[in-house]
Amino acid sequence: MDPHPGLREHRGRAGRASHNGGSASLRLLWRELDGADPDGLRDPPERRTAGPVNVERRDGDGPRRGGILIAGGGTAGHVLPGLAVAAALVERGVVASRTDVHLVGSRRGVEVDLVPGAGFGLTVLGGRGIQRRLTPANVGALVGLLIGFLRAFLLLARARPRVVLSLGGYASIPCGLAAVVLRVPLVVAEQNAVPGAANRLLGRFALACAVSFADTALPCAVLTGNPVRAAIRSAVGTRSEARDRIGVDDRPLLVAFGGSLGARRINRAMADFVEGWSGAPLVVHHVVGDRGWATGEMATAVPAEVEYSAVAYEHDMPTLLAAADLVVCRSGATSVAELAVLGIPSVLVPLPGAPGDHQTANARHLAGTGGAVLLPDADLDGSALEEVLGELLSDAGRREVMAEAARSVAIPDAADRVVDLILRHAAGRCDDVRDA
Repeated sequence: MDPHPGLREHRGRAGRASHNGGSASLRLLWRELDGADPDGLRDPPERRTAGPVNVERRDGDGPRRGGILIAGGGTAGHVLPGLAVAAALVERGVVASRTDVHLVGSRRGVEVDLVPGAGFGLTVLGGRGIQRRLTPANVGALVGLLIGFLRAFLLLARARPRVVLSLGGYASIPCGLAAVVLRVPLVVAEQNAVPGAANRLLGRFALACAVSFADTALPCAVLTGNPVRAAIRSAVGTRSEARDRIGVDDRPLLVAFGGSLGARRINRAMADFVEGWSGAPLVVHHVVGDRGWATGEMATAVPAEVEYSAVAYEHDMPTLLAAADLVVCRSGATSVAELAVLGIPSVLVPLPGAPGDHQTANARHLAGTGGAVLLPDADLDGSALEEVLGELLSDAGRREVMAEAARSVAIPDAADRVVDLILRHAAGRCDDVRDA
C-alpha cells in the first residue's frame, strides 16, 4: 500500500543455483519475457519517459565493497519490501550501517523518491522494458538492457557484494545476470502469488527464492512472507489510539483506495455507493489518487448518514488502516500482506489484466481463509458494493471473524526471514529448504 492527507485533511491535495550459467541465463531471457508485465521487464506506463540510457549514482559513492545489494523496483510493491529488508539488515546488525546496504533500481521507478528518503544509497539504471512483439522500440530496449547489464557487471565487480537480492522489476534483470556471471550469491524475493518475468528468469539461477505464498511456482522456494514496513508492524494493536488520532468515534470506518494514481472503477463505484447509502451512520475515507482527484471521481451528493472525506493522497496509511473497520482496494501483494498483518477485513477488487492475473491469485489466498471478499472488477459498481458492504458493515461479528482469519495467514516477521535467508547463503550454505 502506498503511503497516501489523513482524515483531518479531508479534501487536501493531496533447483540449486548455477553460477556458471551466464550465457544460459541470457538465452533464457527471451523465453521469460512477458510483454504486459509491469512487475517484470516493463516499467509502469505512468513512469515511462523518453531519454537516453544512462546510470546515475544517487548517493554519490555507490555501494560499499562487501555489502548487501538489493536490486529491482519500479513500483511500490517491489520497493517497499526491499526497504523493509534493508532496514532489518541494519537493525539486526548484519551490516555496520545503512551505507553497507545499496539498492539498484530504475530511473523511471518510484525508488528514486522512496529509497533516498529512507536513508539508503541508490544507483539507477536507464533503459526500458521489452515487449515480445516486434517493434522499433524493442531495438532500443535491447540496447538499453545490454548497457544496463554491462554497467551492473562493473558495479558488482567493483563492490563484490556478499549477496544480491532480486526484488523483481526491470532493474533486477541486469544485476541478477551480473551476479550469476560473477558468481555472487543470488537470492530472489517474490511478492506475488504468481511470479513476474524477472524473477521467473532469475529464479533459475538463484540459491533460494523467498516467496510470499506457499504455492508460488519458483525453484528452491522458501516461504518467508512478504516483508512489510516497520510503520505497519508498529501499528498492530493500536486501533483505539489510531481512531483517537484521526478523530473517529464508534461509527464504522470504511477506507477505500486504489494506489497512488487511483483506480477509476473503484472510485466511481465508491462514489455511487456513498451517494446511495441509506443505512446506519458511517464514516468513509476515500483515497481517490491523483488522476481521480483531477477528474473529480469522488462523491458529491453525500447523505446525512455518511461522514465522507476524499483525498488525493494519504500520507499516513498505517494509522488509517489501523483505525479501519473495513477496506476496499486492489489486491497487490503489499496491500494483501499489510491487511493480513493488521487483521483488517477487506473487499478485494483484483486489477484486470495484471500479468499472470497475479492480483486475483493474491486475493484468492486471503479470501480463501475467510479474511476477505473477492469482488471481480467486471462486477464492480455501486450496487455490488452496496450488497457486499451492506452485509459486512451491519455485522460486527462477521468482521471480527474475518479479521482473525486475515491475521492467521500473516507473517509479520517476513523481513527477518528474508534476512535469515540472505545470511544463510552469504555464508555459503546452499540448502534446498521449504520453510525459513
